Amino acid sequence: MDDDGHRRPEGVSDETVEALGSLSKALETTECARGHLFAFHQLTGSADFELDRAVELLRAAGHEDWAERVRTELVGRNVIPGHWTFQIVEAYDRTYYQAFRDLERSAVDRLAGGRGHLYEAELKEARRTRDHPDHTPRPDSSATRTPDGPAG
Repeated sequence: MDDDGHRRPEGVSDETVEALGSLSKALETTECARGHLFAFHQLTGSADFELDRAVELLRAAGHEDWAERVRTELVGRNVIPGHWTFQIVEAYDRTYYQAFRDLERSAVDRLAGGRGHLYEAELKEARRTRDHPDHTPRPDSSATRTPDGPAG
């Protein structure tokens, strides 16, 4: 991103920068929630496939009735009425996540000229130590470092 990519456009107020920062933070929290949904999806799927092994082991141990009960009552069962986990993820994406992401992007585009993370960029600038090699303002201005500290 160029030098102006995280610089506040002319006329954008402190209140707008803070509001967009809050909206962005809320979206980031939603991204984490979505990640947890994918973890839920994958863990539930893994558990369902492990049930196949449990059925085999119960049969091998002579517990046909328990093996059949696990197979018919748990293997492939809906996690909520009518839904497997992939359907929950799809519904979340379709009804909430996509709308959230689109609205946040529109707000940044319209209110800040498409420049995201203004709040964080200004916070970084306020908190960094000038002339410290690990506190550079941009990636392209980083000092070359050696394992023993700053170079040359």
